[in-house]
Amino acid sequence: MSTEQSPAQSPPRRTGRRVVVPAVLTLVVAVVASGVVWSVHRAPATAGGNPPVPVQTTTVVRTDLATTVSLTGTLGYGRAEPVKGGRSGTVTWLPPAGATVTRGKQLYRIDDRPVPLFYGGLPLYRDLAEPGTVGRDVRVVATNLKALGYEIGYQPVPGEKVSRPVKPATSAPPTGQQAAPEQDRGTSGQGAAAPTPTAAAPARVVVRKGEGVLTGSLMRAIKRWQQDAELPVTGRIAVGDVAVLPGAVRVDAVTALRGDPAETPLLTVTPTAKVITVQAEAAEAGTIQRGDRVTVTLPGDKTVDGTVSAVATAVTQDDNAGPTGTPKRAVTVTVDDDLKGIDAADVQVDLAGETREGVLAVPVGALVALSEGGYALQLADGGRFVAVTTGMFAKGMVEVSGDGITEDLTVVTAS
Repeated sequence: MSTEQSPAQSPPRRTGRRVVVPAVLTLVVAVVASGVVWSVHRAPATAGGNPPVPVQTTTVVRTDLATTVSLTGTLGYGRAEPVKGGRSGTVTWLPPAGATVTRGKQLYRIDDRPVPLFYGGLPLYRDLAEPGTVGRDVRVVATNLKALGYEIGYQPVPGEKVSRPVKPATSAPPTGQQAAPEQDRGTSGQGAAAPTPTAAAPARVVVRKGEGVLTGSLMRAIKRWQQDAELPVTGRIAVGDVAVLPGAVRVDAVTALRGDPAETPLLTVTPTAKVITVQAEAAEAGTIQRGDRVTVTLPGDKTVDGTVSAVATAVTQDDNAGPTGTPKRAVTVTVDDDLKGIDAADVQVDLAGETREGVLAVPVGALVALSEGGYALQLADGGRFVAVTTGMFAKGMVEVSGDGITEDLTVVTAS
């Protein structure tokens, strides 16, 4: 911003306007859209004249303007989810609150056997024991063992056909012949014929996307893992032998005691990464998208960049607000900083609102309020006033347009 001298004499009065350049300026400050607008009024001129009054100037720039939506958020580890044992037994060990558990590490112990953590989106819902078993649960086991460094061998690809064993069928006695009671059957073979098992051809199953196959190589990998994890080496995995969660977890709270039945909630866990949760009004949340960049203001006015990682689809309402409460949706924000030393805090989240690209703008302090309404800019060269139409106000700048308003035009400003 430069400093120039105002003209020695007042410019001619513009038709239809009551605002002219004064010999003596009386500044009237008004707050308009978080900026300062100034107006001028003519004071009686003195016979002798006054020396030039220094003024500040600025230039009209072409820039992008964007409004900011500020919301209050809570820094933490996100929503705590309960975890319960997947099989019967007695709880013999639980981790302390605040502990971090990663893939392959024990999350708790049942009957003094570790229950390791596997990553995935599908819990194990059946025993995996028969070679050729196909399913997404098999894929969970294969993916985790491979990530833990075990050689699982070849896994059939989607569209490939594999053989799945079928339990032998039992043939019925011939028509009109009933099976003899057990006590009537002797080694002599007398009596009615008993049902006999018949061989069945293995079923051919097509592997679908996201599925795995319990191959011989995978079962051998399971045995090696079981030996390393100090589990019974069987080559099979039963329901409840592992806990499947989306990723590494932080123990938020322990809700059970040693000696409790295992089929109850044992603890609550959260993700290990710190996140910010914002309860946004439903209308505001509708304009926020996953991947949007934000600025987070922490306690002490430190700012960090962040990204919207999730926008909840469920609409909730504060029970304490009663029927007049505003419906809200949860917005989750992850930050680029690890935020060491801060586990929980209230923060401010600034999101970009409306954006105007490539517009002409000046500092808000360059606006002159006209007594008949509207705004003008005062040209630094000659002091003439030029009426302008204002647009967006953002971060101390205001969009302007009008006849004669061009980029790099020098105008007077109050700040």
